[in-house]
Amino acid sequence: MDLGFETIGNACLICHDGGPVLATDPWIKGSAYFGSWTTSHEIPPEQLAHVKACKFLWISHGHPDHLSQESLAELKDKEILLPDHFGVHGGGRIARELREMGYKVRVLKDGVWTALSPRIRVLSLGDYNQDATLLVDLGGRLLVDSNDASDNGGGEFVRSIVRQYKDSYLLALTGYGDADMVHFYDEQGRRLPPPAMKHEPFLDGLELVLQTFGIRGYVPFSSQHRYQRTDSAWANECATPPEVYKTRFQTPGLELLPIFCRYDFKRDEVRSIDPPARPNLLVPPEQFGDNWADELQPADVEKIQKYFARFEHLKSFLGWITFRVGGKDHRIEIERAHPLGLTFATPRASLMTCVEYEIFDDLMIGNFTKTTVHGPWGREGTQALYPDFIPFVTKFGDNGGAHTRDELVVYFNEYKRRGFFGFPEHVMGQLTKRTITPYLV
Repeated sequence: MDLGFETIGNACLICHDGGPVLATDPWIKGSAYFGSWTTSHEIPPEQLAHVKACKFLWISHGHPDHLSQESLAELKDKEILLPDHFGVHGGGRIARELREMGYKVRVLKDGVWTALSPRIRVLSLGDYNQDATLLVDLGGRLLVDSNDASDNGGGEFVRSIVRQYKDSYLLALTGYGDADMVHFYDEQGRRLPPPAMKHEPFLDGLELVLQTFGIRGYVPFSSQHRYQRTDSAWANECATPPEVYKTRFQTPGLELLPIFCRYDFKRDEVRSIDPPARPNLLVPPEQFGDNWADELQPADVEKIQKYFARFEHLKSFLGWITFRVGGKDHRIEIERAHPLGLTFATPRASLMTCVEYEIFDDLMIGNFTKTTVHGPWGREGTQALYPDFIPFVTKFGDNGGAHTRDELVVYFNEYKRRGFFGFPEHVMGQLTKRTITPYLV
């Protein structure tokens, strides 16, 4: 293909200009979230060869279904492009760690076009949630690759860019909503069915998003995974099957492209790529190092205590966190005056890996960990963990290095200074605004 793009895997966009030039978030090998996730379909040899032929890779954020260490190990000769994620202690974490591992890395300044080939240029917008959107001008057509990112302040800027193009396409996470912690239990030990199990239609809302941004087409993206661990396979009931996207938009002029597709711009031709689905095999957690019978050692508990003691924001609302490991409870005190608590029942190995490498989000998204909320949170399920727990621990803390109040002030004000900073109008967005505003000066 001389000019155009392909999509394959989970969130892999391959852009061609006289051949493959750029691949985004290339998860082409291995599993994610301690073996819990695998790609839903095989990577065909043709598209695999195209990824390996690209000169540039784009990594949007640090989740292992986007930044796959096993995949990058086979792509060592590439130049990795990254959003300008801010880190309190010097540069973005992903850029720093990839450079330490020997990769060639280039950080793209927010809002600035960078040419990659005669007919491909890209523009990055990083956000305070440590995710990013990539705009790709591909021969005069625009691709908006927002992967998992929400509109955290760059929306109007993106709309202003979209207005400059006749043809534009959105590639973004959609679906029933399983790509987060949805494995909740009540205090009597009964699993609480997540909203994603209701399989509520979402394409009408997606049409509204496209109309709001003035984008012509949508490519299903960033949600092509399935659960393969025996202790997380239950969540396959929450995943979005490809059949959902085999329809048409109701709004005239909007185009729903195939879930895996090849768009040849020269021929103005779209065809579906039909890779085989991965066999529905279930794998025991022991194969990934997790044995539910393993107990925490005293040194483990001390490490967990030190890890959570750094997050000063937790002291503003959370009383305790209990880790139920190997059948035994270990309570970590946060601030005794508060009536709210959390219990995470999880295997030792993955827990300690998350604590040691500061990747607690991976424990949440794998959905083998069982979560119980205690006390009057006012919200249920995943909503209870936002905006005060998950983002302050995983986004601002683990990835941004902002743990203390002073560090959070520096962190949020740097993103505010950059200009692409804001809060969505929906309920959770406004809760986030009220939570973050005290740190803005």
